[in-house]
Amino acid sequence: MTGAAAAIGSDDATAPMRLIGKIPVRNLWLLMMYAADLARWRGRFMGAVERDLDDIDNVADLIARLLADTAERRMRRNLTHGYTCREATLNRVRGRIDVLETESRQLLRRGQIHCRFQTLTIDTPRNRLVRAALDRIAGSVKRADLAHRCRGLANELGVAGVGGLRPSRAELAADQISRNDGDDRWMVALAHLAFDLALLTEETGTTAMFSPDRTEGKVRTLFEKAVLGFARWEFAPQGWEISGGARLSWPTKDGSPGMDAVLPGMELDILLTSPDKRRLVIDTKFAEILKQGQYKQERLSSGYLYQLYAYLRTQEDRDETWKSASGLLLHPAVGVSLRESITIQGHRLHFATVDLTETPRQITAALRDILTASCQHQESPSPNSFAAACSKPAASPVAAASRKASDG
Repeated sequence: MTGAAAAIGSDDATAPMRLIGKIPVRNLWLLMMYAADLARWRGRFMGAVERDLDDIDNVADLIARLLADTAERRMRRNLTHGYTCREATLNRVRGRIDVLETESRQLLRRGQIHCRFQTLTIDTPRNRLVRAALDRIAGSVKRADLAHRCRGLANELGVAGVGGLRPSRAELAADQISRNDGDDRWMVALAHLAFDLALLTEETGTTAMFSPDRTEGKVRTLFEKAVLGFARWEFAPQGWEISGGARLSWPTKDGSPGMDAVLPGMELDILLTSPDKRRLVIDTKFAEILKQGQYKQERLSSGYLYQLYAYLRTQEDRDETWKSASGLLLHPAVGVSLRESITIQGHRLHFATVDLTETPRQITAALRDILTASCQHQESPSPNSFAAACSKPAASPVAAASRKASDG
């Protein structure tokens, strides 16, 4: 076994900055906030303050406080109950009769019958997830009073009848949250994030991990989801439609009988559609955006360029909006800034990087500049065009919601 996982809040304030490769861990916490899609609940950030995101290393305390506040509010208004399947031998019929069990045990001779039925319970998968998350994050926070509060809430849930074991993915998938349970969606999102607060680092920790090279795949997925969450935060309030994982079809005809079985599909990372039906296709990668050519000249990766070009050109016959759709190839980078764009056959293509070694404010400002310029079909800003914005406090989701609450 190699590597170790270090939980947030476990390190001393004077300890050196933790890294994954060359990326500061604090910036991965920032990506996790957006990847968790917490931006969908803008008003729920009222209990947070801007300094929590400025001090990203303290994000465990932020998540713990938000989770504790939400759990307390839900407990005051009664936690959501659900139905669970049970079976028992009874003196009367309840639910469905288990004929096989009844006959094999000859229960009718004793005036009994074996039944399967559902009962209303508070011990639902989502409530068990919240209790387990409170127990888990209590060991990661720095503040002793916050840890005590989380453990106390977990104990209260246990007294109310909620189990302490974390539910499986299958159980959570079966526990569908209705549109009227918005508070539960927010609470479950925070609980999931609480379990994601241990990342692989290159320092000694308390949890042994296998195969540290798996971290790259995790960060790749994290970056894609973070960009999707950030796009929802920035553009959904303006009426934009933001979707992730949209599947596209090839404009094919006269295919051979076995062609459909071997033809690869196309799946977009992110698709943005404006209220006036302008489209932006975003493709995220976790690799160097420039590759050395035959004569050691750095050029854009031809494979990535062909892929983005194919996304746009193959959809032109769907409707008029696709004929002028734009594309953005977005890469994370370390110490490199690239902002370039070009128009090819009516499609504006943008190529940009986000330097993950910068501060959280600079990363947020860079993402905002890149997406805004790409959505407006403008020239991509030069690397220095957002330097001034980075020097000013950028509005974070927490800060924006806090100001909105105070103005109200």
